[in-house]
Amino acid sequence: MTEQFKKSAQQRFATGLLLAIVGSIAFSGKAIIVKLAYRYGVDAVTLIMYRMLFALPIFAVMAWWASQGKAALTRNDWLGILGLGFTGYYLASYLDFAGLAYISAALERLILYLNPTLVLILGWLLYKKKMSSKQIGAMALSYAGILLVFGHELSVQSVSTIANSNTVWGALLVFGSAVSYAIYLSYSGEMVKRLGSLRLVGLATTVACLLCIGQFAVLRPLSAMAVAPQVIWLSLLNAALCTALPVLAVMMAIERIGAPLAAQTGMIGPMSTILMGVFILGEPLNTWIIAGTVLVLGGVYWVSRKN
Repeated sequence: MTEQFKKSAQQRFATGLLLAIVGSIAFSGKAIIVKLAYRYGVDAVTLIMYRMLFALPIFAVMAWWASQGKAALTRNDWLGILGLGFTGYYLASYLDFAGLAYISAALERLILYLNPTLVLILGWLLYKKKMSSKQIGAMALSYAGILLVFGHELSVQSVSTIANSNTVWGALLVFGSAVSYAIYLSYSGEMVKRLGSLRLVGLATTVACLLCIGQFAVLRPLSAMAVAPQVIWLSLLNAALCTALPVLAVMMAIERIGAPLAAQTGMIGPMSTILMGVFILGEPLNTWIIAGTVLVLGGVYWVSRKN
């Protein structure tokens, strides 16, 4: 019986690890698909609308299924879901899409990967959680890596002020996306315990989908929906492969191997984005990018690992 239990536990661990890897790689592909779609002249508002329009049925069904047999939501629950849907999925997604119009997929992924350090800083600001000198040193290492890649990207841009300003603006937008998602992570803990991860994710992402569609309806004429067929197919791929799949895969991975190990497995994400950027988008791979990536991943690992 003990041997059977041990074998079952090993299988569960292996499955969880595989799910975490698949989720990380699939989520990292989002930046590549967005960069490909921008080649067809679409803007961020229209592109994210299509992504969320195609993802809406998936998340709505997820929310409905996870709510079966559960207690009805209270007014405070709905307010929390609206707030988390706005910060964690709508605002974070929009800022990320907007920033990708100006910077490389590699730099975007590295900036987003600062999330654990931002959660740590928010914990210090909001909950007065102390940071050790090792944690501060690890964060300094990660941000040094970002500055290294950012400085390199500025140097290879045109010498014009406009090009440099666009790079700075793109980096700020993506950093704003990382901050927005870190706020979501900092405030979602209690709601996850109360509602369950599947129900909360389904409801919050449904809210975000509706916000992105509403944003398009307010800011763009109906004629703006006429885009190249390639944008439609890329958006479908983004919604299924890079939105719904990674959310489900990572969530199931956390149930099997725990959040800390799932987060550390996610370190494969930046590397997969960089490699896909090189082979699919033709982005450069050089010593500066490799060195910056090593610094970011080393710092994040140092911050997120168990004491």
